[in-house]
Amino acid sequence: MLQNIRLPFHNFGELPIRRPNRAPPAVAKDGPRTNDDIRNAQIQLIDQDGVNKGTVETMVAIKMAMEAGMDLVEISPNTSPPVCKIMDYGKYKYSAQKKAAEARKKQKVVEIKEIKLRPMIDDHDYDVKMRAMQRFFEEGDKVKITLRYRGREMAHQEIGTKLLDKVKADVAEFAKVEQDARFEGRQVVMVLAPR
Repeated sequence: MLQNIRLPFHNFGELPIRRPNRAPPAVAKDGPRTNDDIRNAQIQLIDQDGVNKGTVETMVAIKMAMEAGMDLVEISPNTSPPVCKIMDYGKYKYSAQKKAAEARKKQKVVEIKEIKLRPMIDDHDYDVKMRAMQRFFEEGDKVKITLRYRGREMAHQEIGTKLLDKVKADVAEFAKVEQDARFEGRQVVMVLAPR
């Protein structure tokens, strides 16, 4: 009885590979569509010299691009018909990458540096902290000043207030107060930004 059952075999005598239920999603291509990826029947064509050729069949435009040794690139896909241009896609992509890299190089990420003070700080320690603060402002960073009270220092908060006023006066020429001094538990926080 088992001899009558025929299993589906490949040419090589192996069982077929079971296909998964779902196919993997199509890979999303970054950048504009080019050449055969353009699915519209008609397009607005701009040739390699920048001359508007009007509405043209897509296949004719692709042939024109191939004859010129270039690609047909979709510039504005949301218009009707979409605007396409004949250009060297490799050069276009390379220049776009260069522009993006240049923009990344020029941008400065502003960091917030923290300087911790105590109400009874000594003059020399204060000078060291002020030099560090001035360096941070020259680099374009903001400075968060944290003045911490410990134990019975809470009874003499006016000493800390005088210290923060002194800091404001000393950095007035190269920094401005972005967030004035405010209490957070046993500490006072103030944020200064470079001018």
